[in-house]
Amino acid sequence: MVQASLPIRPVRLGQMRAEMRRGSDGVLYIRSIEPLAEAAHSIPDEIARWAERTPNAIMIADRGPDGNWRKLTYGQVMAKLAPLAQALLDAEVSAERPLLILSGNEIEHQLLGLAAIWAGVPYAPVSAAYSLVSTDYGKLRHIVDLLEPGMVYASDGARFAPAIDAVIDPAVPVIIRHSKPASRACRLFSELESTPVTGAVASAHEAVTPDTIAKFLFTSGSTGMPKAVITTNRMMTSNQEMIRSALAFLQDEPPVLLDWMPWNHVAGGSHNTGIAFYNGGSFYIDEGQPTPAKIGATIRNLIDIQPTFYSNVPKGYEFLVEHFKTNPELRKSFFSKLKLMQYAGASLSQYVWDGLAEAASIESGERIMMITGYGSTETAPFAFTTTWPVERAGMVGLPAAGMDVKLVPNGDKMELRLRGPNVTPGYWKNPEKTSEAFDEEGYYKIGDALKFADPDDLSQGFVFDGRVSEDFKLTTGTWVNFAGVRGGIISACAPLIRDVVLTGLDRNFIGAMIFPDFDACRRLANLGPDETNAEIVAHPAVMGAFQGKLDALAQSATGSASHVARAVLLTDPPEIDKSEVTDKGSINQRAVLAARADLVERLYAEPVADGVLSFSRRSK
Repeated sequence: MVQASLPIRPVRLGQMRAEMRRGSDGVLYIRSIEPLAEAAHSIPDEIARWAERTPNAIMIADRGPDGNWRKLTYGQVMAKLAPLAQALLDAEVSAERPLLILSGNEIEHQLLGLAAIWAGVPYAPVSAAYSLVSTDYGKLRHIVDLLEPGMVYASDGARFAPAIDAVIDPAVPVIIRHSKPASRACRLFSELESTPVTGAVASAHEAVTPDTIAKFLFTSGSTGMPKAVITTNRMMTSNQEMIRSALAFLQDEPPVLLDWMPWNHVAGGSHNTGIAFYNGGSFYIDEGQPTPAKIGATIRNLIDIQPTFYSNVPKGYEFLVEHFKTNPELRKSFFSKLKLMQYAGASLSQYVWDGLAEAASIESGERIMMITGYGSTETAPFAFTTTWPVERAGMVGLPAAGMDVKLVPNGDKMELRLRGPNVTPGYWKNPEKTSEAFDEEGYYKIGDALKFADPDDLSQGFVFDGRVSEDFKLTTGTWVNFAGVRGGIISACAPLIRDVVLTGLDRNFIGAMIFPDFDACRRLANLGPDETNAEIVAHPAVMGAFQGKLDALAQSATGSASHVARAVLLTDPPEIDKSEVTDKGSINQRAVLAARADLVERLYAEPVADGVLSFSRRSK
């Protein structure tokens, strides 16, 4: 294990300071006292300024069909925006008829989005899974009915043709990059690039304000169909100023990012792209993903491109740690210019922390600082961050510059609410949900709880304390801290686990429905590629590993509220059409419990059913 005493590579970070006052009924008000610099008018406006200062600097790149990087400079990007903006205006795209982008990350996607913002018309990037994974197109149809798009873009016309034919009105123009479908007329993206520009583009751009809607981002939450989060220019640019205030090194030299996170999510499409573009940096699109099938592409790209800032989900870092052990070229390239790492989503397992520190120390004799933060689609997303090394699960840090938050007593938790220039004005065409989302003082009710890292020292920041609606009571009347129990299971069972759904509401004990990491389990059991999921999880090595890990966890339980008494390993991954999983991969607990009610009953059957693991606490 790498000693924590190893030095951390120096990186210039801003200060995080906040002050607190007490209101009535136990309410706490906390605000950042860091000044927030004036933000740019829009992201494309800042790109235009960089095009004047550094026109030949690489702004964006992706892998072309030949495997080589396609690169565009800031000057080249700005030259392309006006013709594309004109094509959007010619199609009468507007807030009431926005641009809808169905396909994933690529240069053309980004150019169309930036051109829309430049012309003052919003666009909506939606999950490709709604078109390519879903079989009933229910969520895509809901989005189309809500937005009534004036133009649709899908990179590969043939792949997206079934979804387009199913839900897009034939009168709506469809733009593709390649592979024209036989079922309908489409225009090529390359045709839009040669659109003759008129004075309408300049007039449209002059009318853009910080409060003009830049895009709609969809969030499913835990119930029902996706909601369209209104995202304004002010939200996006003020958020970048918040980030730059905390991550001060971004002002010292243009950052380099290599990133796979999908642009229909706020983390990939606003936070990460914005860090590059707002600071004159270079954004390389990683076609890889943290899966066994696609991690190879990420490794190839990281050997080729040396990021200065790197953001990933815990599973992504887990894959990298494994490859660092056997790929010194990857290890050397990854850490050569890296200043800071950031993670979001679930917590990092200890062995991943240790693996990252060990790999970095081999290359440089020092660790790379890892930070984390907190936010949501509705906060654009940056709202809290640490500017110190994260060494505690759940740490979210302090409010970003310009943020004003309050903590409201809610049962035994403190419910978080937020206000600031980065907070959405609401949900498109949904006044009821918009009204529900804000309290009487205009604070956004995010639905999460925080607690002090140190109740006596505000400067130590806050720790995530779960969703206020996810905790539940056992029949004994004992409250179960959902976030704490879930996090304990995931940490104990890594790397064999993907996620877990807890049971126990109005029951005698806590149960766990575990989504295994089938590839990790396959490797553990030394199985080949032909075994089914059911055969993998039933293997004695896999069952034995989960039994041992959860037995050990049971011994640390302090009572029924933290004791996971039974578990079942699920053989079917969560289904998007049943709303069991969002397109960003997070589990919808309620939907899983409803869709798999028979398994819940199996968990609580007496005597213990076959295939159900049982864990006893040591007598105190």
